[in-house]
Amino acid sequence: MANVFQALLDLLPKTPLLVGTVVAADGEALRIQLPDGTMASARGTYSVGAVVSFRRDGAVEGTAVLLPVVDIDI
Repeated sequence: MANVFQALLDLLPKTPLLVGTVVAADGEALRIQLPDGTMASARGTYSVGAVVSFRRDGAVEGTAVLLPVVDIDI
C-alpha cells in the first residue's frame, strides 16, 4: 500500500499561487506587497496599484481580487 500522506502532499503545488499589490515597477521587474506586509518579486507588465496573482520569483499570472484577511485567535 502506498503512503497516503505522501500521496496527499503530491497533490499540493510546489510553488503556491500568491496574491498581492504591485508597489514598484521597473520594466518587467515588479515588487509586490502581500496582504501580511511582506514583499516579493515577480516579472510582468503591470502598473503600480494593480492586484495580481503570481508565483514567487516567477511570472505574474494575471490580475486578481484581493480578499480581506481575517485572523482568528484560538
